Amino acid sequence: MIEAENLAIIFSGIFFLNGLLTGVWKFNQISKSADGKAHPYVDIAHRSSLLYSFATLLIANFAYLSKLPNEIELIATIALVAYFAFAILSYMIQGFRQTTDNQLREVTKTTRIFMWSLIVAEIGGFLVLFYGVLISI
Repeated sequence: MIEAENLAIIFSGIFFLNGLLTGVWKFNQISKSADGKAHPYVDIAHRSSLLYSFATLLIANFAYLSKLPNEIELIATIALVAYFAFAILSYMIQGFRQTTDNQLREVTKTTRIFMWSLIVAEIGGFLVLFYGVLISI
């Protein structure tokens, strides 16, 4: 079974690579734009990929330091990383579609459920890992 910190490190690399690639996409849009800007969601996809890559390294460190069983750490890490990936993917989809500059302007029931599940998974996943670190010191 893969260890939680290794999974986080792998996804940190995936997110960072995605940040670099979306940076090329962003530059291409900037260079072709009359106002010198990329679509807002291309910019968001680029920045969030870079930020999540470093956040995922933090998660890897917390999983490494945690004294919880790997299975619990792995569940918490998967929850965090999966929702980071879902967020980035949704930004990229909006960047490709270019139909909105605010995907939450009209919140549907499905969006609301997804956002609350994201909140629970990200905060809950981190609290589990943070607890694991706190009991180890």
